[in-house]
Amino acid sequence: MTRTKKIYIISGERSGDLHASNLARSLFEHNPNVTVRGMGGSYSKEAGVDLAVDYSEVALMGFLEVVLGFRKVLKYLKLVKRDVLSFKPDAIILVDYGGFNMKIASFAKEHGIPVHYYIPPKVWAWNQKRALKLKSNTDHIYSILPFEPTFFEKFDLKVHYVGNPLLDEISKFSQHEFFFQKNELSYQPIIALLPGSRAQEINTMLDRMIELVNEFPNAQFVIAGVRDLGSASYQRGIEAGIRVIFDQTYDLLSHAIAAVVTSGTATLETALFRVPQIVVYRTSSISYAIAKNLIRVPYISLVNLIADKEVVKELIQNDFSIPNLKTELQQILGNQVYRGHMLQGYDLIKERLGEQSASDITAGLIMKTLV
Repeated sequence: MTRTKKIYIISGERSGDLHASNLARSLFEHNPNVTVRGMGGSYSKEAGVDLAVDYSEVALMGFLEVVLGFRKVLKYLKLVKRDVLSFKPDAIILVDYGGFNMKIASFAKEHGIPVHYYIPPKVWAWNQKRALKLKSNTDHIYSILPFEPTFFEKFDLKVHYVGNPLLDEISKFSQHEFFFQKNELSYQPIIALLPGSRAQEINTMLDRMIELVNEFPNAQFVIAGVRDLGSASYQRGIEAGIRVIFDQTYDLLSHAIAAVVTSGTATLETALFRVPQIVVYRTSSISYAIAKNLIRVPYISLVNLIADKEVVKELIQNDFSIPNLKTELQQILGNQVYRGHMLQGYDLIKERLGEQSASDITAGLIMKTLV
């Protein structure tokens, strides 16, 4: 009788948790007897992953914030390492979350555990020599960005492009029939505010977004909330009279005419819903100064990186101001040619992403190695 295969999967923030959960479901479809344990969040838990650690206890962002929280990260690194050795997995799957997972990759390699990296660190953006560490500490890499395999070839590193899992997620979505009534919204045009998926991001981004409301009285602004963070994270928006709707981002985007989006996975989701957007980001002055010296790519949004040109405006740090936001939003709402060019850019992105089912393809490739 064949022994049940055991897999340890690690994700460290909301989008990674979502992709890890879909990958876990595909693993169970390929082999219902596989056992999956690891670190993740509510998505992974719902998918059947036995959680040893909830990522919300360890998630950090920004260079300064990571330095200040380093002892916390070390604590959970030790916890996960002990759990891995106790579980004795046949393979480890690392999902995004580069700083943490690169350390786990090295640890797993030392202990002879095969390492599969799904959504590898963005080494093309900064410190490209990390590609050599990926080469030495991983056995298989699965990319969701179409330009990555060509980059990794420079380091003699074979990478599978498996498609983008957001396409799978969006294909499962269907609009709520009574979205406006359910959320007590008016029928004014909606401008979506996506301030991020972590409390730190929301604290930094939301104040500036809120200031836009009085500039566009003929629209209604709606905040995409994350229920796990609680309503207190959005209190300033609520006090400003802005409706917050929780865990309905796709419904919100399917009804929005424009969006202001914190840089991250949500920028690509917004593009795939064909919503013209402004990408924004702001962090501590120290973190920004460090990042500016390290970043080696001309854009920070996935939209522009995949298109390899400016499709959407990026307002970063000091450029993230009310005058700039107002000017760009007026262009999006009032200039049909400008809006049309952005939508053409979105079509290019969709074409480059392809139509592969990322979770299913990746699960199949992983299970083949465990036979």
